[in-house]
Amino acid sequence: MTDRRTRDAATAPPGGAPLGGALLGGSRLSEARLSEEFVAGGARLRVDVLGGPARDHVLDDMSFLNYRLAEVGIAPRVELPEPDIVWAHDGGKGIAYDGHRMTFTGDWPAGPIQKVIVTMLALRMESIGLHPFHASAVRYRGRTVLFLGGESNHGKSMGQIEACRRGAQLVSTETTVIDERGWAVLGSKQPFIKRRTEGTERADKSGGAGPEAGVQKFFGGLPDWAILAEPTNVDVVLVPAIDGNYEPSLAEMIPFERQFQTFHSVQNYFLLNELLAPGLPMPDVDTEARRLARAAFVERFTSRPYYFVRAANPQVLLDEVDRIL
Repeated sequence: MTDRRTRDAATAPPGGAPLGGALLGGSRLSEARLSEEFVAGGARLRVDVLGGPARDHVLDDMSFLNYRLAEVGIAPRVELPEPDIVWAHDGGKGIAYDGHRMTFTGDWPAGPIQKVIVTMLALRMESIGLHPFHASAVRYRGRTVLFLGGESNHGKSMGQIEACRRGAQLVSTETTVIDERGWAVLGSKQPFIKRRTEGTERADKSGGAGPEAGVQKFFGGLPDWAILAEPTNVDVVLVPAIDGNYEPSLAEMIPFERQFQTFHSVQNYFLLNELLAPGLPMPDVDTEARRLARAAFVERFTSRPYYFVRAANPQVLLDEVDRIL
């Protein structure tokens, strides 16, 4: 059985890249206690851990990555010649980005490490034509419907659950990965994350304020659903807004609205408004060239029909959607 990681060794597993020789801030990569590669949709991301306690994996729990980014795995061996993320345990707590590599120093909980892996892997996916959308999707009444988490993000999960309750096949929950053709090719399958690691805790996402409380209120529990496994073209995009006070309404969106909301959705993964620790913001990983290329993709993708849908609850929301399907 091939070892899927490199630990306490000067060379990578058979067939992998050697760890010795390259320098990182005065430390040789041969000092890596662990080197591991994450894979999503063909994109690869290498993480090296220097020093610190012995560990079997960079992350003990992959549920956040699979919830936030969809179908992330660990490669059976290290192949990339250089790390994309380095975590050096020595020194004071800090984080820096040099345009290619993210470097953590000091002691960090798992939560910020997870978030940075998501961002860096999203960048690598984008470079091969795969675009993570903060959106859920279903195959419903013969069409693939994307519930877009745009600027407000009020209803993509509840809309997806109600559609599945009415017989839709699940394509994705939190994240839908869309290729250059506008096809959904990957997707997360858990509607909510049940356990948040240290550094990702949210008072507004737990207990009576969490999304599971909304499921109980609206549905009495999660319905069973079938999963659509194969890639599917996105036929129609919905931007939902669920609020107990809304009168139901549905309106087709103009081109600028479509692009504005979609750009919000795809920018969600780069954490430009994120604080990783007190006094330590997420470094800016974006560039003007990437943003322009992203905007061009968004313009192409938004040629399909888009609708803004308001409703007091998920049932009324889907009643409105049924009118156009």
